[in-house]
Amino acid sequence: MITTTSLYDQLLAVFQERDSEQQQDWLKALKKEAFNGFEASGFPTIKNEDWRFTNVAPFLKDPFKLQPANIPLHEHRNYGAIPGLDAHEIILKNGLLNEDVAIAGLKVTPFRTALGQPALQNYLGKTIPLKNNGFAALNTALFQTGVVIEVEKNAIIDKPVRLIHVYNAEEPFFVQPRVLIVANGGSRLEVVETLFVKGNEPVFINTVSEIHVAANARLDHYNLQVGPSNVRIVNFTQVDQSGDSLYNNHTYTLPGISLVRNNLHLELNGSNTESHLYGLYLTGGNQLVDNHSLVNHKMPHCMSNELYKGVLMDESRAVFNGKIFVQQDAQKTNAFQQNNNMLLSDRAVIDTKPQLEIFADDVKCSHGSTIGSFNPEALFYLKTRGIGEIAARNLLVNAFAFDVTSKAEIPAVRNYIDKLITQKMAEAYD
Repeated sequence: MITTTSLYDQLLAVFQERDSEQQQDWLKALKKEAFNGFEASGFPTIKNEDWRFTNVAPFLKDPFKLQPANIPLHEHRNYGAIPGLDAHEIILKNGLLNEDVAIAGLKVTPFRTALGQPALQNYLGKTIPLKNNGFAALNTALFQTGVVIEVEKNAIIDKPVRLIHVYNAEEPFFVQPRVLIVANGGSRLEVVETLFVKGNEPVFINTVSEIHVAANARLDHYNLQVGPSNVRIVNFTQVDQSGDSLYNNHTYTLPGISLVRNNLHLELNGSNTESHLYGLYLTGGNQLVDNHSLVNHKMPHCMSNELYKGVLMDESRAVFNGKIFVQQDAQKTNAFQQNNNMLLSDRAVIDTKPQLEIFADDVKCSHGSTIGSFNPEALFYLKTRGIGEIAARNLLVNAFAFDVTSKAEIPAVRNYIDKLITQKMAEAYD
C-alpha cells in the first residue's frame, strides 16, 4: 500500500495547489465537491458492492507520476489506423489537444480553453453521482486535459470523427483526461474512439466522458478498447438524453489491456428517447474486463435495448452488471437487457448480474444472462467438413459475436473488429 499512499498523497497535494488558483466560483465549488467525494470513498475496494469482483489495488501499486513525459510520436502519424475508415481526426496526446482541428459543423475546443467559458457550467458534472464513484469524482476534481466537441444545431457531420487517445508510456504515469460531447438539437454525429500507446511502462487512464444528446439529435458512439498489457483503464461515460433523441453505444474490448472497467450511465430525460447499448468483450491471458451499465428511464414512451456478449479465454475474468430503472412516471417503457457468455477455458471466470427495478405498471421489460461453452456437436460438424480446429473455433466465435458486431453501421469498423477477433483467437490457440 506504500505506493498507493504515495499516489494518494500526490493527488492531495495537486488538488491543494490548484485549489488556491483563480477559478470561476462554480468550477471551484464543483471541484471541491468532487474531491470531498473522493476523500470520503477513496479508491474503491472489494467491500464496495459495485467493485466486489474487481480489485483495483494491485493496479495502483506502481510508482505513478501525475505528469507524463512529452510525447514525440510524429513517426506514428496514423496512430493505429483502421483500414478503410474515412474519418475526421481529433488527436489527444497524453490528454492534450495540441493541434488545430477544423471540421465543418463541429466546434472542437481543448478543455483548458473551454474551462474559461461560462456556457460549460450547463454541462460539466451535472448528473454524475460524485459521492459514490471515486474514480469519476477524482477526475472531476483534478482534470485539466481533454476536449470539448460540440455539434452545431441541425448539423449532420459528413463522416465519422475518430477520437484518438495517444499516450507515451516511457515512464509510469496516472492520467485523467476528460471528454465532453454536446450534440445540439437535430444534429447527427458518429464518434469512433481508439487508443495508441508507445512504451512499456504502466499507464493508468482514469477517463470521464460526458455526453449530452439534445432533442431530435442522434449520436453513434464507438469505443474500441485495443491496447497492450501495460495499460489499465477506468472509464466513466455519462449520457444525458433529451426527448426524441437517439444514442447508440458500441463498446468492443479485445485481449491486451490488463484492466478495463467501463461504467456507462444513461439518463433518459425526455419522452420518446431511444438508446441502444452493444458490447463485446473477448478476453485472454490474465485480463480483467468489468462492464457496469445503468439505464434510468424517467419519462414515458422510451426504449432501451442492451446486448452484451463475452468470450473468455485462458485465465481471464469478466464482470457484467447491468441495471435498468423504470421510474414511476416512465409508463409505456420498453426495456431489454441480455448478457450472453461463452467460456473457452476451464480457468476463465465470469460474474454476471443483470438487474431490473420497475416502479411503473404499464411497461414491457425483460433481462437475462447465459453462460456456456463451445457446442461440441457444432465444432465436430465443422471439423468433419475439412475445417481445421482453429478455423472452426474462429467461425463459431464470430457467429456468437455476430448479434453485436453486425450492429456497427460503419463497415470499416465492423470489418476491423471481425478481423481482430480472428487474429486474437489465432494468437491464443497458435
